[in-house]
Amino acid sequence: MSGSAVLEPASFARTAGAFMRDAASQRVRAMVEQLHPVVWRALRRLGVADSDVEDVTQEVFVAASKRLSDIEVGRERAFLLAVAVRHAAHAHRSRLRRREVQSDDLPDTPNPSADPEELVDRARAREMLHRLLGQLTFELRTVFVLYEIEQLTMAEIAESLDLPPGTVASRLRRARETFLELVRESTPRQNAGGKEP
Repeated sequence: MSGSAVLEPASFARTAGAFMRDAASQRVRAMVEQLHPVVWRALRRLGVADSDVEDVTQEVFVAASKRLSDIEVGRERAFLLAVAVRHAAHAHRSRLRRREVQSDDLPDTPNPSADPEELVDRARAREMLHRLLGQLTFELRTVFVLYEIEQLTMAEIAESLDLPPGTVASRLRRARETFLELVRESTPRQNAGGKEP
């Protein structure tokens, strides 16, 4: 036998297990560091109450860590958003059962270099977006947010939500039409002089 050390099967299994746990831990850590803001925003836009969004975000990452072997490398974002949709749907149903009133106060981290008018305009636009998204049904809102805001492809959405591609396309079309109609209804009309009536 040569001078190299031979690991006993039990020792090898412990070493391999520790290495695999470390690699899994690093992958989860990287997903959290890179995708936490994406998941948080998606959950918020999917209607999760401000008071619940951090807890639900954590639940999404815990669920993903338990199914790490199911997540294809390079598809972490799509996987996490699919899990986020399921958790948002559960939070939505729970809130309806409890008949809670949702607060739409969104935390804001102002840009210190932005002027006050720009900050006010951004806050108004963000408030309007969340108000209008809240008026869409959950099914329409989900497809709209994933496609228009999170920029997943229709194929990724269909796979993530386990829906036929035609259903995704139909929901997206209806969501866009409804959203545009809501925008028209909520935007003050201007008369010929450029002033509001």
